[in-house]
Amino acid sequence: MIDTIFIGLSLASILLLVALGLSITYGALGVINMAHGEMVMIGAYVTVLAHIYLGVNLFFAIPLAFVVAAALGWLIERLVVRRLYGRLLDTLLATWGVAILIQQAVRLDLGLTFFGVNLAGLGPGLQNVQVPAVLQGSVSLLGVNLNVYRLFIILVTLIATVATWYLMYRTSIGTQVRAIMRNPKMAAACGINVKRVNALTFAYGSGLAGIAGVMMSGFKTVFPEMGTPYVVDGFLVVVAGGVGSLVGLIASSGLLGQINGVFAALTNDILARAVMFGTVILIIILRPQGLFSFRGR
Repeated sequence: MIDTIFIGLSLASILLLVALGLSITYGALGVINMAHGEMVMIGAYVTVLAHIYLGVNLFFAIPLAFVVAAALGWLIERLVVRRLYGRLLDTLLATWGVAILIQQAVRLDLGLTFFGVNLAGLGPGLQNVQVPAVLQGSVSLLGVNLNVYRLFIILVTLIATVATWYLMYRTSIGTQVRAIMRNPKMAAACGINVKRVNALTFAYGSGLAGIAGVMMSGFKTVFPEMGTPYVVDGFLVVVAGGVGSLVGLIASSGLLGQINGVFAALTNDILARAVMFGTVILIIILRPQGLFSFRGR
């Protein structure tokens, strides 16, 4: 039973990493970013390409993926999202289109396929990432063998969560983000550069998704559409936990991750996802604002 709970905890960690970025962008900007899953995919591909072209392992890919995904997120905000604030359905459709463009760009070797150039690591094929030797194998805890790589995922998620909490509640930029989440017009009236903060917020959320992609690449096959299901799972966590609530994200990701892990072990993955969706629906019915939230959806 301990190993099942441990697997659920590692799944919850991935969900939390994905949902952290979604919660920040949706809470502060009011944007449903359908391209968030592609940031996860970009993080995974950065890991693949860093190994092929730079000869570095997964450890060095983590900061690199954060920077690349954050830069791409900043570009998306500047070119697309910035022109659509306050138009929820338009941002949803626009970011969905961006997601499709990113997928096809990776599938077509960033467009170089049209010129007969193919980049190793990109394209429509499947890629695998070699986990560093130090993260392979298992350790024994209370007589149960626990996978070292899953422990590493939990540790990275913990560090990212603490860093996000510190950024949001102990820095001036975090104070500005929380002010914008509560009342963007009042924040602007108080002298906050809302456009700049929004761009940085979108970039940071995308960077967190890039880290999630690095973590996923160690135990899942990397391919252009790999991030699509995770944007749905991320929004499930945000909706169940409550918009703008870090405590709610941790609680909902832990709950949904454990449900997925336990029911997948007892039955199968399909039924586990059905139970997870049912749990989210029940939470929405009984507590529309989420488990912990200072604002409604």
